[in-house]
Amino acid sequence: MKKAVNLIVMTLGLVLMASVAFAAEAAGVTSDAVKSAAVFGIAIAAFGGSIGMGLAISRAVEGIARNPEAGGKIMVNMIIGLALIESLAIYTLVIIFVKAV
Repeated sequence: MKKAVNLIVMTLGLVLMASVAFAAEAAGVTSDAVKSAAVFGIAIAAFGGSIGMGLAISRAVEGIARNPEAGGKIMVNMIIGLALIESLAIYTLVIIFVKAV
């Protein structure tokens, strides 16, 4: 249940942030403001992604150290999780290229 609530909250936050990014042009915001907001957005995405990746890798290494036999399963799940975390940062970068460039 907790995972479902977290997923819903994160999805809602992502949708709301994307709406704000796409609404900037309709509101008559100048290009310089959009570019500075884009730089700020990618900085937040990179920071959050790197924190998430660091935590995932540290927990995976800790799990493998405690149970070396489960190393293969832990590694596969970690790589899938890292790919999903990276996709969020790439999604932010795509939004920035579409709106700011």
